[in-house]
Amino acid sequence: MINCGITGSSGVLGKKLIKINNFKFIKFKGDISNKNDVDQWIKKNKFDLIIHLAAIVPTNVVEKNYKLANKVNYQGTVNLVKSIKKYNINLKWFFFASTSHVYLSKNKKSFLKESSVKKPYSLYGKTKLKAENFIKKNFNGTYKSCIGRIFSFTDKNQSNNFLIPAIIKKIKNAKNKKLIFNNLHHYRDFISTDDICSAIIHLWKKKAVGEYNIASGQKIYLETLVKLICKKYNLKCVVTKDNSKKTYLLANINKIRKLGWKPRKNINLIIKDYLN
Repeated sequence: MINCGITGSSGVLGKKLIKINNFKFIKFKGDISNKNDVDQWIKKNKFDLIIHLAAIVPTNVVEKNYKLANKVNYQGTVNLVKSIKKYNINLKWFFFASTSHVYLSKNKKSFLKESSVKKPYSLYGKTKLKAENFIKKNFNGTYKSCIGRIFSFTDKNQSNNFLIPAIIKKIKNAKNKKLIFNNLHHYRDFISTDDICSAIIHLWKKKAVGEYNIASGQKIYLETLVKLICKKYNLKCVVTKDNSKKTYLLANINKIRKLGWKPRKNINLIIKDYLN
């Protein structure tokens, strides 16, 4: 049996990962920002791999309390890395869930490679990039570590702080058959949680090291996405026109494809799964 340490096991990805894999999961149940909690977890358990998912994610939540987000997302990662090195555990692989927010968002169509410019466009991305850099500096040549930059995803268990749950909440609360939306003139890359989990496990099997984009590699215009959802509810939506430029946050996934992984679900299946 493979012993897999996991942080963030109560989150959307953590729950899905545990549900669809037969590892022996050893859940971290303490405060990731508390050094002693992390030390005790590392000391008392034997791991083949550790999947580090714990984080404060919604961008609006991070912006409201950046100090706490930095404490969890960055300092929590520092605690984990230092503890692994301190107790010299026989770890075969370490995975860190990062984000597309570490990249510079473009105003022209461009599929971002792992080597693309890193310039976080959100405070959330800033905390994740700092954590990435700490991992690379401290695990260099010591432990096999993999950074997965996860692009947009949705799940019916997400809170209303995320895009698609917020849209559906607005639809469900609608008092008429016509809804008005704004700020949707952007292109994003949506991937299913099932595909994210399969990518992480595939990277583990390959003992992949370095940075990998985890995404669908397909672009979806947010206006099209909203109209697709509204159509499912037999509602008409109106998207206001503004002077803001279209932005693109799209992934080049050639690197992970070369390892033999590919996404299985497109945006239509993702929305279908969500609504079911």
